[in-house]
Amino acid sequence: MNAMGHTEQDQQRGARPGPVWAVVPSDIGPLLLAATGKGLVNVVFHASDAVRDKAVERLGSRLGAEPLEAPASPLLAESIRQLQAYFAGGRRDFELPLDWSLISGFNRQVLRELATGVPYGTVVGYGDLARRVGQPGAAQAVGVAMGANPLPVVVPCHRVVESDGGIGGFGGGLETKRHLLALEGVLPAPLF
Repeated sequence: MNAMGHTEQDQQRGARPGPVWAVVPSDIGPLLLAATGKGLVNVVFHASDAVRDKAVERLGSRLGAEPLEAPASPLLAESIRQLQAYFAGGRRDFELPLDWSLISGFNRQVLRELATGVPYGTVVGYGDLARRVGQPGAAQAVGVAMGANPLPVVVPCHRVVESDGGIGGFGGGLETKRHLLALEGVLPAPLF
């Protein structure tokens, strides 16, 4: 039996693989990436040992299956490749299957609009994004949706800013948000 309790015969018979994860280096620190058979399901910033352990435990609880550390998994290979290309400046759009099962309702609606309607190098206000999903008074709820985003960077919540020109909040920290916006040419790159 492997670490997930499946035997090799189960896997050979086509049993659906459980969630897999890996920590990968990036320009904004280590990222935990997790995927299921449906696609990339979670990206977690600042994946130190403590953050990683908590994230993997939470993911297992929410998905109902213990995630397996598998940095060489084919389920993660394309996500890792595209994120590396993004940070190297060679990719502007992610073309990955996404598993949206960690988010639902209004939050999912907002994040899907963000993923498809706010391209690289642009920003959108919280209120503008609320209007795009037919909820013009829901700017604060859009902020909550950004905080609940299970797929940051790939679903670009860093591109959502305040209408008065402020940078807004960010679950990965404001320095991380500034770095991502500078990478995309929205903000000037820091001098040091």
